[in-house]
Amino acid sequence: MAHKHYHFSNHFYLEKNMSGAIQILIVEDNHQVMETMLDYLELGGFEVDCAYDGQAALELCQKSTYDVIVMDIMMPKLDGLQTVQVLRQEMHLSTPILFLTAKDSLEDKKMAFNAGGDDYLIKPFSMEELELRLTALSKRGGRKDMSLLTVGALRFDLSNNQIVWGAKTIKLAPKQQAILKCLMQKHPQLVSRKTLVRQVWGEDEPQSDALRSHIYALRQALNNGQQSMLKTIHGQGYRLLDDITVEHE
Repeated sequence: MAHKHYHFSNHFYLEKNMSGAIQILIVEDNHQVMETMLDYLELGGFEVDCAYDGQAALELCQKSTYDVIVMDIMMPKLDGLQTVQVLRQEMHLSTPILFLTAKDSLEDKKMAFNAGGDDYLIKPFSMEELELRLTALSKRGGRKDMSLLTVGALRFDLSNNQIVWGAKTIKLAPKQQAILKCLMQKHPQLVSRKTLVRQVWGEDEPQSDALRSHIYALRQALNNGQQSMLKTIHGQGYRLLDDITVEHE
């Protein structure tokens, strides 16, 4: 299936907001079912965002961080299985995902878990059971198998911020780590200056030379003595090269 590429720009680890409420994204095309879940969960102290199709869910996941995602399977534009595959394989999203669907065969469940699901609840369901499952998934936290980014010989372990190129450990400042993470997530695509600024600094526009200085430091850190793994395409943006080797220490 041909589909648009998405890349997750927020933290891979679950964060509560200042109130401590569990953040839920519900993806469900049945408005009545959505409203019932929304009313119940908000009364229970959850904070809930809603999407009525997979395309809208991907766009919300680019902008916000959730503790758990509730995903219907049969939806227009992009079904639940396809949506979860994009979240896991392209956006590298580690958030626990609960499939909520009327599809109840063993084959349906196998497809859902193989796509990247963490739990499965069959319609019709008890709202109390849904709440219990969401609470348990939020406590479990993000999937540990989503924390390693690789491009060529470069490895970035997001669980401990360790960056290794070949056998060489790379030390970077936090903003440089954020830039590298974005470049690795989007590899082999070209990343524009505007995209890097938005994903690393968000709404806080940096000083004019801030990105340039971090790119310079990152380019030096990824230089093998002959060329750098970080390539600038003037007037367009930045890209990581996956065929640049580093000598082993």
